Amino acid sequence: MLDTGLFEQVGEVVRGAAPRDPGEPRVQVRRNGVKVWYGSPDTAAREHYEAQIIDAEIAGSGSGARAFAVEIGFHAEHPKEADNDAALERLRAREGRWRPELGEEAVAGAFLGRGSWRRVSETWPDPDLDDPDLAFDIGVRLVEYIRVLEARNTAG
Repeated sequence: MLDTGLFEQVGEVVRGAAPRDPGEPRVQVRRNGVKVWYGSPDTAAREHYEAQIIDAEIAGSGSGARAFAVEIGFHAEHPKEADNDAALERLRAREGRWRPELGEEAVAGAFLGRGSWRRVSETWPDPDLDDPDLAFDIGVRLVEYIRVLEARNTAG
């Protein structure tokens, strides 16, 4: 079902277009996704951006996914739930700034599949994995999340 090169291509889009203001973006490509963070090159940050394939069951009945979905956005994956809540609250405090750009598709809340983690992300139900533009579209949307949400670190 999954072309293993899909997320390699997404990673290339991110490497070329992600903002450099927070530093050099770190990109980790996997068969089913790509993770992007700023900071240490050795370990993925507990707060990062991700695009990944998830099962329709994890995406939820309201997603419209029949087989799978692509999730795109921000994740807070700290061991302590309170740290994840704090990360989400920092973003919610600036929602008036990022919501107009990310739209209503961006859901701020519990992580899909793990209730103690948090997210600001969206799902694309059952995209055509053979679409030659899919990697570009995913990469551009992921960069939009990075650009808009990373502005939280420099905005007053």
